[in-house]
Amino acid sequence: MKIVVLGFEGCLPSGIVGLVDMFWLAGQAAQRPDAASGGRPTVPWPVCEIMTASVDGRPLHDGRGRPLAVDAGVLEIEDCDAVLIPGLVPGADGLPPRTAAMQQAASWLRQQHARGALVGGSCAGVFVLGEAGLLDGRRCTTTWWLHEELTRRYPRADVAWASALLEDQGVLSAGGPMSWVDLALHTIRKLAGPEAARLAANFAVVDNAPTTQTVYAPQRYMRQRDPLLVEAEQAVRQATPGFTAVELARQLSVSERTLHRRLKALVNESPKGFITRIRLEMARTLLDGQGASIKRVAQQCGYEDESSFRRAFQRFTGMSPSAYRSWAKQRQGGRTP
Repeated sequence: MKIVVLGFEGCLPSGIVGLVDMFWLAGQAAQRPDAASGGRPTVPWPVCEIMTASVDGRPLHDGRGRPLAVDAGVLEIEDCDAVLIPGLVPGADGLPPRTAAMQQAASWLRQQHARGALVGGSCAGVFVLGEAGLLDGRRCTTTWWLHEELTRRYPRADVAWASALLEDQGVLSAGGPMSWVDLALHTIRKLAGPEAARLAANFAVVDNAPTTQTVYAPQRYMRQRDPLLVEAEQAVRQATPGFTAVELARQLSVSERTLHRRLKALVNESPKGFITRIRLEMARTLLDGQGASIKRVAQQCGYEDESSFRRAFQRFTGMSPSAYRSWAKQRQGGRTP
């Protein structure tokens, strides 16, 4: 299999080099002799070629200005099994840059995806996928501090708050600057199987089960957004079943009228609609994962009974929770038939 690590000016060197190392370590772990099977390799592992690339084949400069040599330019690569894009250092405005190189890479990325390659980005690298139009209509994520910007730039994307990693129809997106680890392990799982990914994670001493980013998002940073909106979202996410707009206004120390006016101005929603949307966004993130029962998801999202949750979810998404879970699982497995 051929894996391409595509970098841009201002990339994180840990992502470029780390992805190369992770696949090399995976191969080393897989080829270790297994005594129980008479000395044969531990797990089947395909011949793996991993290449670093820039758009034009010239060396890159990382976010601190240091040169990084690459193996090829993208136009030299006709096909591959996966293209992975590590994070980028934000610009002076604290946001991912939009560059000519990203536009030049867009058609090549779309072509590789159309040919069946996994295409993924971590952290700000997800924005390159947005520039290529690969996030349109797809469930995706990025690091918590870039969530609002990803939503603003690519309004046709279905952006999930605080997910660690998502796949939708062969397009992968992962959270923070070091989430290239999750990206690599998921790619190994898809191309070489779950046992190869587990072995690679154990060999590299990393976690093979991405979790939510929510626990990492410091409220002091989040309050750089509108404080009332942040506090309102936090209150809803932590609320017990039966939480109402009256209680939300009380927690925020504002009148119900003020709460209604502020939420209308900020997100064009009534307090009741705001509470429902935050709860059901939480439910979608939980259902994107595996394990929790529908009843448990309803409870975690603040619903007193499962039937009311099912009705609300049906209105919000157009499908039942169980149908959504099946749909999400299918999309995470690759292309929609």
